[in-house]
Amino acid sequence: MLHVYRQVAGLRRVQPVVYAFKREYEDRFPFEPVRLLPRSPFRWARRIWRKQIRRLPQHASAGEVRALVRAMASDGCQLLHIYFGNNAVFWAPLFRKSDLPLIVSFHGADVQVGMRSAAAIRILRQSFARAGLVLARSDSLAHELAALGCPQRKLRIQRTGIPVNQYPFHSRQNPVEGRWELLQACRLVGKKGLVRTVRAFAGFQARWPFARLTVAGDGPLRPALEALTAELGLTASVRLTGFLNPEQLSRLYQEAHIFLHPSETGPDGNREGIPNSLLEAMATGLPVVATRHGGIPEAIEADVSGLLIREGATDELLGALLRLTEDDDLRASLGRNAARVVRARFDLEQQLSRLENLYFEGITPTLTPL
Repeated sequence: MLHVYRQVAGLRRVQPVVYAFKREYEDRFPFEPVRLLPRSPFRWARRIWRKQIRRLPQHASAGEVRALVRAMASDGCQLLHIYFGNNAVFWAPLFRKSDLPLIVSFHGADVQVGMRSAAAIRILRQSFARAGLVLARSDSLAHELAALGCPQRKLRIQRTGIPVNQYPFHSRQNPVEGRWELLQACRLVGKKGLVRTVRAFAGFQARWPFARLTVAGDGPLRPALEALTAELGLTASVRLTGFLNPEQLSRLYQEAHIFLHPSETGPDGNREGIPNSLLEAMATGLPVVATRHGGIPEAIEADVSGLLIREGATDELLGALLRLTEDDDLRASLGRNAARVVRARFDLEQQLSRLENLYFEGITPTLTPL
């Protein structure tokens, strides 16, 4: 994930070593050292036994735990940071085999999806007990972790940071002949509200016939979105780009007039933290329409740095989009304020410095953060 990569690759005062079972997209995420751990040859049988028969979360095998302990000792590690709560559950057997200081970070779905069974909650609480610090990427997520039993004294907010210099502010002119460019950038999954995006755009185009919608990203929902755009007669005006790199996305932010991100809670309880693409778009001065969902209201103050609507309200989404096209001053002020918010609260360098301070706090709890 790009936001994790940015954190790991941007550290300066500590030397990170990444441990994983496999490595993908090395060209997109160049980093060393990465240590690949051996997988148990019996993991599929163990998965069937634990998950399908006993209804328990998957656990690392004894051999996998030994391999990680040996690797960390060989690299001289002083602290272990486990990304994502489901990984903390998986590595629970490690807690009895290693006395390294531990930090666990949570990002959204790793609190909700598949983590609400009695067994998962029990193991999550073991990770809370074992960890020196527990990081959450938003206040709303921290409240959920506290409700699950995480002690407040261990909770810290560690927000996603974006490299703001890669997303410069850009003043936008009104489009000629109503050729509004709308943009949503995300993984194509249900919680991103993409079906509502397309349906709202159908109404938007009825008012602005030359408008276009670009959906940047890829994922399992793509075939359904392609079918929906065809059904609504939008094939010529809705573009699905597939995966784009940060430079390509930055160009789209500059070219767009309005950004939308109508996130909604998935059937499995999956919710957002604060979407990275939302912050990137805001940094460029794009006026944003989003939902009161997850951590989004922590980045957007309604009618000040963006427009907020109810989850699942397609009519409100359309109304907000049309409102922006009719009020030049509102679009301009939302964009300026959005860019200021991101630079003040979500700058990557600031968040990296905070993360490094948390590492030092985790290694030496009595150390005063820098």
